[in-house]
Amino acid sequence: MNWLTNLVRPKIQALMHKNEVPDNLWDKCDACEHMLFHRDLVENSYVCHQCQNHMRMDVQVRLESLFDNKTFVKAPLPKVLADPLKFRDSKRYTDRLKDYRQKTGRDDAIVVASGKIEGQPAVVAAFDFSFMGGSMGMAVGEGILTAADLAINTHSALIIIPASGGARMQEGILSMMQMPRTTIAVEKVREAGLPYVVILTNPTTGGVSASFAMLGDITISEPQAIIGFAGARVIEETIRQKLPEGFQRAEYLLDHGMIDMVVHRHKLAETVGRIIGMLNPRPGHLRR
Repeated sequence: MNWLTNLVRPKIQALMHKNEVPDNLWDKCDACEHMLFHRDLVENSYVCHQCQNHMRMDVQVRLESLFDNKTFVKAPLPKVLADPLKFRDSKRYTDRLKDYRQKTGRDDAIVVASGKIEGQPAVVAAFDFSFMGGSMGMAVGEGILTAADLAINTHSALIIIPASGGARMQEGILSMMQMPRTTIAVEKVREAGLPYVVILTNPTTGGVSASFAMLGDITISEPQAIIGFAGARVIEETIRQKLPEGFQRAEYLLDHGMIDMVVHRHKLAETVGRIIGMLNPRPGHLRR
């Protein structure tokens, strides 16, 4: 055996030519299927350079894109019962929660943070769709109540950014109870004379859209976001009619008066800051 050729050379080549490629080096646009360099996609706020499709955005990146100087403080959220109904489908709910917590590094599908947006004090409650489809259970309900109380205590605007398939089925009626609870929470913000702004993202559906998500003083949506209660196919099968083109898309809802604005992600911070600056009165000058 030639040890130089058979042993040493392969080791040198292995050092010189790494075959390892990071898993997240490239992303594919889910609209135009264009391949995008991951780092460029993050820097562009997860907007496709090719077709301007607004792709699903990491919650941390979203918060950094909204708050001034990427500076904010995350609020601790109350603990809730992990599996009150002892639910099991193809897998135990406790095991499913454990898997998603390990995958996302979060306790549940919502993050609450406070800081300033264009110089205006704001509390933001943002959903993480990668945690069980952003579904709303007791933890999300508690998160929105916490955000509302924090906004009132700090005299800040409340901004909620849903990205959700609706109520969490594994928590049954307890998840449905979050609809009135969150509605009451945002009403408390209104009673305090503070602005409540919703930024709808893709998707916002089910019990989330049927509660707090459509109650904003100003309701903004990202372009082409799917917004609705039931899915389009379910509606078609129920009414036995073909739905209009673009039904449940943000632009369709804007044309029919269901939302107030459709704003490109790059202009969200500027737009939200301007809105809450106009709506949020100085302390001592609350709306009646």
